[in-house]
Amino acid sequence: MNETPAEPAAPPTFAEATRTWSYIGLNSFGGPAGQIAVMHRVLVEEKRWVSEEQFLHALNYCMLLPGPEAQQLATYIGWLFHGPRGGLVAGTLFILPGIVTIMLLSYLYAGFQEVIAVEALFFGLKSAVLAIVVEAVIRIGKRALKSRFSICIASAAFIAIFFFAVPFPAIIAVAALLGLIRHYRGSPSAPQSVATTARHPSFARSLRVIGVWCTLWFAPIIVLLLVRGPDNVYFQLSTFFSKAAVVTFGGAYSVLAYIAQQAVHTHAWLQPGEMLDGLAMAETTPGPLIMVVQFVGFMAAYRNPGALPPLVAGTFGGLLTTWVTFTPCFLWIFLGAPYIEALRGNKPLNAALSAITAAVVGVVLNLAVWFSLHTLFGRVDEMVFGPLHLQVPSLATINWAAAALAVAAAIATFRFHVGMLKTLAGCAAAGLAYAALAT
Repeated sequence: MNETPAEPAAPPTFAEATRTWSYIGLNSFGGPAGQIAVMHRVLVEEKRWVSEEQFLHALNYCMLLPGPEAQQLATYIGWLFHGPRGGLVAGTLFILPGIVTIMLLSYLYAGFQEVIAVEALFFGLKSAVLAIVVEAVIRIGKRALKSRFSICIASAAFIAIFFFAVPFPAIIAVAALLGLIRHYRGSPSAPQSVATTARHPSFARSLRVIGVWCTLWFAPIIVLLLVRGPDNVYFQLSTFFSKAAVVTFGGAYSVLAYIAQQAVHTHAWLQPGEMLDGLAMAETTPGPLIMVVQFVGFMAAYRNPGALPPLVAGTFGGLLTTWVTFTPCFLWIFLGAPYIEALRGNKPLNAALSAITAAVVGVVLNLAVWFSLHTLFGRVDEMVFGPLHLQVPSLATINWAAAALAVAAAIATFRFHVGMLKTLAGCAAAGLAYAALAT
């Protein structure tokens, strides 16, 4: 594997960046681990538009925020070179393919119930995504874990979140504290500066950002309340997912159980088992895993359409849910990124964020293991022994065909360096062929 060059290339033009973000958005499979790996490969290794240090610095900040860290990372890097319009284009293009795909699959799911055919396609895609996620963990780990200290932090983070269900913010806080302690015992070198068009922070600018994005966020909610009242499904969706948008620390996996419980048992928007169908859509389509909320919003409005045709109501419900989920992401980046960039040369902050980077590797490994278990086994039980939480797969439910496809995808990826799109296409075709032979 080639080493990343020490000096990044010149910043891209707006047109070059737009084309690249379109490519990344269409290839953003594999959850946050795979998506971050794709951005790293394209932006750091191939294009050399950002340095390794700058990429990890931005990633550290995004991991601290509520919401999908990969989409926020795209927004952050887009903002670095072209200001708000660059961040808006990057963040939007990152999720646009997922919005379109999830919407089309929701139409199919709600209107035709041809789930078996859809699952046959997803069956092959999941196996390919598994190999992509494993590659992502290895790729990110090689670059972030460069000392015994960082390896210990990553290992401890994985053990804490996977075996003891320690909340993600607590893991990050402890990692940052350990990084500061290590810094004051022996200061690490300061990061190198990288030239960008990043704006300098100011109080007036912060107020403008808050005003614009809070208006965009809350205006639809207020209009729905005034026009339809508090009991309509659209107002309930917008308020519920606005709350979810500010508590999704640690990625989508940390909040999915809460969303599923509320959607199925509290609001009766979904029937039991449908949340897993939506999760399968989100896991095997481009975009963040949290895109599953669009499916939830679609089904909720589809089943409570009021005076609208069900598909029209579902479309509005899905898009409204997506709006209140991702609008806060732009707020967090445009508000905080200038301050984070201004502090990039700060040695104590850099030490804390470096430790957070190591902890993030452990968290990403946790996501990879979680995804692997749920891809290869039909049932995974959680056993609790005091503070210990164990994810125990039912060996009798292992899917040997999925395991074989995952091994084939891994060989293609690691041994023959087959591209991601070719691997995905091959596994999808294999999944469809397997379903045809099995029927």
